Amino acid sequence: METGKLGLVLAVMGLLCPAAVALDNGLALTPTMGWLHWERFTCNTDCATDPANCISERLYMQMADVMVKEGWKEAGYEYVCIDDCWPSHQRDARGRLQADPNRFPGGIKKLADYIHSKGLKLGIYADVGKNTCAGYPGSLGYYETDAQTFADWDVDLLKFDGCFLDRSLLAEGYMNMSKALNKTGEKHLVLM
Repeated sequence: METGKLGLVLAVMGLLCPAAVALDNGLALTPTMGWLHWERFTCNTDCATDPANCISERLYMQMADVMVKEGWKEAGYEYVCIDDCWPSHQRDARGRLQADPNRFPGGIKKLADYIHSKGLKLGIYADVGKNTCAGYPGSLGYYETDAQTFADWDVDLLKFDGCFLDRSLLAEGYMNMSKALNKTGEKHLVLM
């Protein structure tokens, strides 16, 4: 009798508890593992006097090399992620984000190609608001342009922050960027 009640309770609980839902797109099958510059290098953009510690394409290429050579990739670490402070302070003539030309002379596409050649994936930082947390151009008003730019550069992951935007507008901004990324037809993992 008790076994029957327990079975009924478990059956009802099973019906009431929603199943986990995930997209069948091959993304995030395991926890996201990789390297992000922020904790060590924060927003150091002074490559003239501190070239070994500034945010530049050299830093990310070196880290990709280290991840492969030291066994990080083999252990499951797959992302090399660029955090804030990578772009130029101005968008290009077409309104697209652009990497700082002094610190990323080859541009983000070249960097993505290098990282992909190592069997790794590239992540990049952007912000839902008008500016990033460090004051660089944000994506507000440019969601489709920025999504297409990231797709053109073959970026695999977007870390999308929430600075300089009223909290009541964050959900709408995140949804707009998600839709814009989906519209590109490319697969992007988005961290918000």
